[in-house]
Amino acid sequence: MSTHGQNATLFPPVDQALAEPNGLLARGGDLAVATLLDAYRHGIFPWFNPGEPILWWSPDPRMVLVPGELRVTRSLAKRLRNGGFELRVDTAFAEVMRACAAPRANAAGTWISAAMIAAYTRLFEAGFAHSVETWRQGVLVGGLYGVAIGRMFYGESMFSREPDASKVALVRLARQLARWEFGLIDCQMATPHLASLGARTLRRADFIERLEELVNLPHRPGPWSFDVPD
Repeated sequence: MSTHGQNATLFPPVDQALAEPNGLLARGGDLAVATLLDAYRHGIFPWFNPGEPILWWSPDPRMVLVPGELRVTRSLAKRLRNGGFELRVDTAFAEVMRACAAPRANAAGTWISAAMIAAYTRLFEAGFAHSVETWRQGVLVGGLYGVAIGRMFYGESMFSREPDASKVALVRLARQLARWEFGLIDCQMATPHLASLGARTLRRADFIERLEELVNLPHRPGPWSFDVPD
């Protein structure tokens, strides 16, 4: 057992994570609610292929998005105004996860296995996991899901069945989290797509320092309802 600040954890210290592959920290364990919350509180997340042992990661640097810094392009702003989408939150969590797990072009497979869907659904039922959903005429066309602890949101995955449908969900989420004074959205690994939306990298040590503050702020349990207009 190790500690960060006053928070005991079952995981090794994150500064013991490998540089290659970037962030690999531990293997094994389980996906129980308590284990997942322990991991997330300390900047660790599971990511593994079906049939593999559970692998736990804490990459350095870490990609993050400050909710108030989300970059909305003119074309995306137009989609927000005129796209005809309906935005909902926490009404179809498992359906969003299954959509994120569906095969995608140029992808070898998915890490979102049936076991992961079951585990995060338990987190949702416990009030820690959330989905933001983009609907059109009663059909789910995009969305995202993640985990919230205190004033910290950990983004996990998103999907689109129409152009910009997941981006619209992210804008909705970011605006609401800014209103609720959430400090960060964890995006895990750096990508050009996330950078184009305003995300940036933090050194892992800086990320963990900020994380320790945010996860210990008052928690807002789910299911959520948003009070920022579409």
